[in-house]
Amino acid sequence: MGIEYRKLSVKELDVFIEMRIDQLREEGAKEDIDLKPALIDYYMRHMKDGTFVSWVAVDDGRIIGTSGMSFVEKPPYFGCPSGKMGLLSSMFTNPKYRRMGIGKELLHRVVDEARNYGCGTIQITASDMGVKLYTAYGFIHNSNFMQYKI
Repeated sequence: MGIEYRKLSVKELDVFIEMRIDQLREEGAKEDIDLKPALIDYYMRHMKDGTFVSWVAVDDGRIIGTSGMSFVEKPPYFGCPSGKMGLLSSMFTNPKYRRMGIGKELLHRVVDEARNYGCGTIQITASDMGVKLYTAYGFIHNSNFMQYKI
């Protein structure tokens, strides 16, 4: 198997978005709107300004794994003196390629991107499937996380 890893390009966004939607479906998300236009807008803007980066895994010219890291900034705090945070998303591997280390390699590459950006912390809302990967990598659960939907 000759898996190639590279940064996502704009011309690959359609496939990336389809895989993002597959990921959300697999996680049980309620699909009540057409999310594609909002995803295209988000990725185009944030890839252009450098606040979103993605590495993809490719086998025989076909994307088989994705990752994503969004960069945000908030007021510095003791746990993150830079105030720069990475928000991990879009971690998805084609089911035929799972348990082969692809997700771990993609995770490593986007974590390096966050480190190079100056992030002091990375956050993710992990699926049940992803918890083992993230825990093995060194992520810890934070029971303080709360969300308010507007």
